[in-house]
Amino acid sequence: MTFGDYHLRGVIGLIRKAEEMAIEFRENMRGGAGTVQIKHIFNADELKGRVRLLAEITLPVGGSIGFHQHDREEEVFYFLSGRGRVNDQNIIKEVGPGDAVVTGGGNGHSIENIGDQPLVLMAVILLYPDGAS
Repeated sequence: MTFGDYHLRGVIGLIRKAEEMAIEFRENMRGGAGTVQIKHIFNADELKGRVRLLAEITLPVGGSIGFHQHDREEEVFYFLSGRGRVNDQNIIKEVGPGDAVVTGGGNGHSIENIGDQPLVLMAVILLYPDGAS
């Protein structure tokens, strides 16, 4: 089997090897500290669902993503490794592997790495259907 596009029972599929995924680096993301790495697993235009982001995010030791809001969408974080602190509408919790957070409906959040190794998480941003808030 080769990797790439395939067609099975009317469903279009895509298998992407890790080395084929685009990696982006953002300095001081949303006013945060350090350089955040974003590994784009699939781009929004490759998915039929209403998804704006599907990515693995890595925050370096001491790194953070500043507080920001999600209007007409929600963001889900699923933590893979490391230790972090999430501020979700002024509710502050420590998080680690296996923990999850969802923020949306105009609410906001920030995240910081409080551990001694990179904080790695999956991030998915889902767009609300038209008319939903």
